[in-house]
Amino acid sequence: MEIAVISGKGGTGKSSISAAFATMQPNVVLADCDVDAANLYLLFHPTHEKEETFVSGFKAVIDKDQCTNCGLCVSYCRFDAIDEIEEEVLINETSCDGCKLCSRICPSQAISMVQEDDSRMYSGSFRNGKMVYGRLSPGEENSGRLVDIVRDEAKRVANANQFETIIIDGPPGIGCPVISSITGVNKVVIVTEPTLSGLHDLKRTIEVTSKFKLTTSVIINKFDLNTDMATQIEAYCNSLNIHVIAKLPFDRVVVDAMINCKSVIEYAPDSEISKKIMEGYQKINN
Repeated sequence: MEIAVISGKGGTGKSSISAAFATMQPNVVLADCDVDAANLYLLFHPTHEKEETFVSGFKAVIDKDQCTNCGLCVSYCRFDAIDEIEEEVLINETSCDGCKLCSRICPSQAISMVQEDDSRMYSGSFRNGKMVYGRLSPGEENSGRLVDIVRDEAKRVANANQFETIIIDGPPGIGCPVISSITGVNKVVIVTEPTLSGLHDLKRTIEVTSKFKLTTSVIINKFDLNTDMATQIEAYCNSLNIHVIAKLPFDRVVVDAMINCKSVIEYAPDSEISKKIMEGYQKINN
């Protein structure tokens, strides 16, 4: 059983809910697929039993000894990644797209392409089972491919240890890494918040999951901050026959749990929000 937890926008509490799901039972694989901003490792401090280098692409490097500062590469770079400053040609690594054009047109062959290999995939153990996550280095690309690698490793670990449940903490939005996170999963949980932007992004996310014909449910987090909007969101979901499995209240205990490096289920299992999360999780599995 693969359960992906996603959100149409950042800051909805998606990772907190993923962490809660992962600590409701033993023998679970937790896959943090928000590779651009992975953070669940900060909460669970997993061991690093496996580390794999991820080559996200290539970047251009100039050999200063060979460069004649002719400026030809500056005029041809469509990404504005090359500048001529004080008669010296410099490449901005963050802006470089790795297209290799500059290395091909350089008359003095001063530009070469090197692998971008600062990104990593990690696999290890945490207190409720196994954890796999990826960290895409700033400025590097192909986040969707790194998500694929994280998910493949999560499935391998689950099979090797005979674990039945994989919890996927997906990235926000509807882009390539989200598609990679939800493709082929058994169930998707969308976390939203009671705001106009929350409803707008929820609609976009539901459009994506519906195209993949995925079993989708919704959690409205901090619903009591705007009950009218929460009611509107619930009505929209009902119109599409999408089940709202939980409406979670705003509770400072969630922050206190994170400060203590625990999920809210671990930190305050008898709190109202913990009980509602557990009820929602049971509905997913029914």
